Amino acid sequence: MAEERKISMSEVRKTISTSLAAAFGFVIALLWNNVVTGGLKVAGVDTTFANITPIGWASYLVTALVLTIVMILFIILVGRWGSK
Repeated sequence: MAEERKISMSEVRKTISTSLAAAFGFVIALLWNNVVTGGLKVAGVDTTFANITPIGWASYLVTALVLTIVMILFIILVGRWGSK
C-alpha cells in the first residue's frame, strides 16, 4: 500500500513539473514575441507596436534575456523536483 502511494506521488510530481515547464516556456515565448516585434519596428517594418524606440526595444531585449534565464532555471528546478 505504501509503495502504491509513492508511485502515485511520483506521477503527480512528474505531471506538475511538466505543466510548470510548459507554462514557463509560454512566458518565454510571449516575451520573445515582443522583442522580435520591436526589432522589426526599429528596422522600419510596419508592426502594431506603438512608437517603439531603439532604447525601448533594447529594454524588451534585456527583459526577455533575463526572464528567459530565470525561467530556464525554474524549468531545471521543477524538472529535478518532478523526477524525485
